Amino acid sequence: MAGISYSDLVTQIRNYTEVDSNVLTTAVLENIILNAQYKIMRDIPIDADRKIATDNLVANQEHANLPAGALFVRAVQVTDATSGFANPIFLEKRDVTFLDEFNGARATGRPKYYAMKGGATGNTNTTSGAILLSPIPDTTYVYKIHYNAMPATLESDNTTNFISLNFPNGLLYAALVETYGYLKGPADMLQLYEQKYKEEAQKFALEQTGRRRRDDYTDGTIRTKIDSASP
Repeated sequence: MAGISYSDLVTQIRNYTEVDSNVLTTAVLENIILNAQYKIMRDIPIDADRKIATDNLVANQEHANLPAGALFVRAVQVTDATSGFANPIFLEKRDVTFLDEFNGARATGRPKYYAMKGGATGNTNTTSGAILLSPIPDTTYVYKIHYNAMPATLESDNTTNFISLNFPNGLLYAALVETYGYLKGPADMLQLYEQKYKEEAQKFALEQTGRRRRDDYTDGTIRTKIDSASP
């Protein structure tokens, strides 16, 4: 499938399920399609939505808010505020219980670890959560958050988006999973489209990984050049 628009997706959902607009109303389908997109965004790190935000940490404050619209965090870097972001370090991601125990002694210094404090919601109209830091910053540091942002969603007044143009089959199958769940339809049909969605998601995730491998920097790890006799 070369791509799919909102109206075409609505038509296909009704055709696949053979359920008309009296049951699958416009409002119901809008919610189903939105939930299908959230499912995809949770399951697959989509590189088209990667962003970086820079801000200052506050001395003696153990958390930092995430940018509005952040879906999930990829990496956090910290450097001295006076260095012009020279020689930054990547913080290690740990479980929040580790940091709670570590911060119990109120140790301060340059942060080395971070954990998610409240899940990032991806909702641009509300807080997207925060990260917990340890040690607690003893002064002002500059930090960069590498994150995936909430992309524009496919809706009746936004008829295509990155997902619908680049992952149309997966979007359709995800929407059918949501639809059969809503309809409380046959379990075998739900399982069928769940499996089809997983197959498409696996292929799409590999495409995203391939894009990242073309970068010089991936997930905080420098790629090592391999010498070869080939030109």
